[in-house]
Amino acid sequence: MGAADIVSASRYLADFPENNLAPPDRQRVNHKITDNLNATLKINITDAFCGFKAYRTDALAKLRITENGWGMPLQVWVQAARLGLKIVEVAIPRIYLDPNRTFGVGLTNPDSRMQYYMSVIDDALNSPFPPRVAPPLNPLAANRSMSAG
Repeated sequence: MGAADIVSASRYLADFPENNLAPPDRQRVNHKITDNLNATLKINITDAFCGFKAYRTDALAKLRITENGWGMPLQVWVQAARLGLKIVEVAIPRIYLDPNRTFGVGLTNPDSRMQYYMSVIDDALNSPFPPRVAPPLNPLAANRSMSAG
């Protein structure tokens, strides 16, 4: 993992020969939400919903995840950005085995999914936890203060 706190896979970071097309509504919603997170949180990710992730245990312990549904990763992104966690993406092939898979009652419609995802983001942004943390101006100074503590 190197110096990363979260390593997140991305199906959109690189092209692989085995890539297949994402269902259009899923790709459209993913891109809209990813663009929203990047603009709002000043992060730089390409796939807000890929489930393949690795977390540094001390970073994971700082998160307070309460969302149990499909929107859980959105709460992770908001909290990770607020905590100043370092996020690194790695490319993986985009393979959809079942393009007709549904999201369950109430979320099959892409507009309903979008509304749900935006509500998760809004709730996370308006939550008092975790507190907003400004990134250090000098990363070397932050490392020294952490090792001195």
